[in-house]
Amino acid sequence: MTEPVVVIGGDAAGMSAASKVKREAPDTEVIVFEQGEWVSYAACGMPYYIKGDIEHLDDLVQVTPEEFRAERGVDLRTGHEVVGIDPDSETVTVRTDNETFEQSYGTLLIATGASAVEPPFAGMDLDGVFTLHDMDEAGEIDRYIDEHEPESAAIVGGGYVGIEMAEALDERGLDVALYEMLPQVLAPFGEAVGERVGDHLSEQGVDLHLETAVDGFSGERAVDAVETEDGRRPAELVVVGVGVEPNTSLAAEAGIELGETGAIAVDEYGRTNDENIYAAGDCAESTNVVTGEPDHVPLALTANRAGRAIGQTITGTPQPVGEIAGTAIVKAFDLGAARTGVLDEERARDAGFEPVSVTIDTASRAHYYPGASELTVTLVADEPSGRVLGASLVGREGAKRIDTVATALTAALTVEELQGADLAYAPPYSPVWDPILTAAKVLGSKLAD
Repeated sequence: MTEPVVVIGGDAAGMSAASKVKREAPDTEVIVFEQGEWVSYAACGMPYYIKGDIEHLDDLVQVTPEEFRAERGVDLRTGHEVVGIDPDSETVTVRTDNETFEQSYGTLLIATGASAVEPPFAGMDLDGVFTLHDMDEAGEIDRYIDEHEPESAAIVGGGYVGIEMAEALDERGLDVALYEMLPQVLAPFGEAVGERVGDHLSEQGVDLHLETAVDGFSGERAVDAVETEDGRRPAELVVVGVGVEPNTSLAAEAGIELGETGAIAVDEYGRTNDENIYAAGDCAESTNVVTGEPDHVPLALTANRAGRAIGQTITGTPQPVGEIAGTAIVKAFDLGAARTGVLDEERARDAGFEPVSVTIDTASRAHYYPGASELTVTLVADEPSGRVLGASLVGREGAKRIDTVATALTAALTVEELQGADLAYAPPYSPVWDPILTAAKVLGSKLAD
C-alpha cells in the first residue's frame, strides 16, 4: 500500500496542494493536519471584518472543513498539531487533546505558515494588547471592542497591518495613534508612497508618530497607555503589527535546511533538502524574479500558487512554484498604494544593477473626465541594460496598475519595451498615455541622456 501524502498546515498553501493532489489523482490518500480549527481562510480580509465591512468572521472562509472532506475527499484533521518530523522513518508525530500518535508519509508538505512578531515590549500580556495574524485574533479584537468600548487605540508598526487597522479602528469610533520607528510608513513601497500615505493618515485624523520607538504598555490588568521615548499616551486598545516570522522550528529540528532569509530553503519545485519533503507558503523561501536570489515575501497568492504547483508535482507532472516580484497593494482610507520588484537602490546595487528612477504625478483618467485624480508613479530600471526593476503607485484610484509592471518584471522587459505596450484607453479609465506608459517615457528619456 502506498503511503499517504501528508500536509502540515491547513491554510492557503496546504489546502491548495491537498486539493490539487485529489483533483489530479483522486485515489491518492491525502491527510492534512491543522492545529487550529480554521482552514482555508482569507487572512487579508480580517481588518475589514474588524472594521465592519464583513458581517461574519466565517465569511472569510473560502472552503469549509466539511467541504474539503465530503466534496474533495481530503482527510482533514483539525485540532491536530504536528510536533515532530522524522525524515529517516518518514513519519510525523501528531498531538491532540486526547492522544499522541505517529503517522507515516510517502510525501510530506510543510505549510506551517508564519506568526506575528511579538517584540519584547513591557505589557504585551495586558488585556487589550493584540497582534493580528489569524482568525481567532481577529475575533478577539472585535469582541474586545464590543465588550469594553475603548475610546483610544495605539497601533505599533506602519506596514500593511498597521495601515489597514488604522482605518478599521477609526471606523469603529476609536481615536487612533500610529507609531512607526522609521521616517515613513510603508517603507518597502518607497519614499513617494510613504510620504503621501502618511499625509493622508494625518488628514483622516490618525495621530501619526514617525521615528518613534515604543517602549511598552502600561495598565493594571488592561492596557491604558502606550509608553514611548516621547512620553506616555492613552491607549485602551493596542495592535502590534511589526511584521511576521516564518514558522520553521519544526522543519529545523528535523534537519530541513533553512535559507539565508530564515525561511525554509526550497528548489524551483518547492522541494527541500529531503527529496520527499516539500515546503510552501509563508514558511518557505521563493526566488525573486528580478534578482534571482532567495526571498521571503509572505503573501496569499505566493502561497496558493506554490501549493497548487507542488500538488501537481507530487502527482507526477513537475510544475515550478514560480518566482515572485513581491507585488502588493494596500488600502489606506481613500488611497491605494502598490509596489512590485526592487525599489531599494542599495538592494538593487547588491544584486549587480545600476538603478535609476523617476517619480511622476499624473492623472488617473483623461483630464477632462469627471473623477480624475492624481496618481503618483515611481519606476526603477537598470541604467546599462534598461531592464525594468520595480515600481510603486499611490493615488485615490489606479493603484492596481501595478500589475502591468509586475508582468513586465516577469517578462524581463526593458523600459523601451514597456513604453511600447499596447494598453487600453478610454476617458473614464485612463489618459491616452496610461500613467505606466508616461512613467516609462520619462524614464526612457532619462536613460537616453
